[in-house]
Amino acid sequence: MIAGVALLAICTLIGQLLGEGLGALLGVKANVGGVGIAMILLIVARMWLKSRGRYVEGVARGIGFWGALYIPIVVAMAAQQDVVAAVEGGPVVLIAGVGALLICFSAVALISRLSGTTETMDEIEAREAREAEMAIAAGSPAPITAR
Repeated sequence: MIAGVALLAICTLIGQLLGEGLGALLGVKANVGGVGIAMILLIVARMWLKSRGRYVEGVARGIGFWGALYIPIVVAMAAQQDVVAAVEGGPVVLIAGVGALLICFSAVALISRLSGTTETMDEIEAREAREAEMAIAAGSPAPITAR
């Protein structure tokens, strides 16, 4: 579990540093996308560990522990934003917000259509259970499936 928490902490620190640097580069006295960069780094690190076979249960539990806390942290971060002052600043805020929302919805729809049909976790578990039952009925040990 410590390794997962350490991985998350490293990704968070790198994301914060890059976000601060991006803010300075853009002339904004704020962290621009630090949390998002950290989450992308965490996803990439997780995929890299899985491909190397080093994504062990302890790492998964550490990341899962903080993943459970992620939404309350984001809500707390959003509560610190001064939305009223931003909206009073002009229509650019609303245009940017609605534009970002539409782009995200379009990207999800596009990715969903391009990815084709995939199995859900329920379908995968049902298929594995059927295969295990068939293997037991045939008298051979149940197949080992990679997760």
